[in-house]
Amino acid sequence: MAAELALALPAVVLTLLLGAGALGAAARQVSLQDAAADAARLLARGEQTAAAAGRVTAAVPGAGFASRADGDLVCVTASLDVAVGGLISLPLRASSCALDGGL
Repeated sequence: MAAELALALPAVVLTLLLGAGALGAAARQVSLQDAAADAARLLARGEQTAAAAGRVTAAVPGAGFASRADGDLVCVTASLDVAVGGLISLPLRASSCALDGGL
């Protein structure tokens, strides 16, 4: 019985670590989406790009920020690379647009 436990325990621990890492990555994705939406609304109201980028990095430290105008819309893309369990690196990306003029 001890031999079976010694063989199975690392697989169970690895599965738990990857599962916890995946949940953490999902939480980061939600934060990244919320930050991108906030930044798009700030830019649409006429705020400076630095303020919008600051909102993204305050919500998700280490996140990248890019904005663009697309017709009547101001769009923001926030991105981040997340390590899951120290083994796998996942690129996360969230985009959001707001109507220019803050309406």
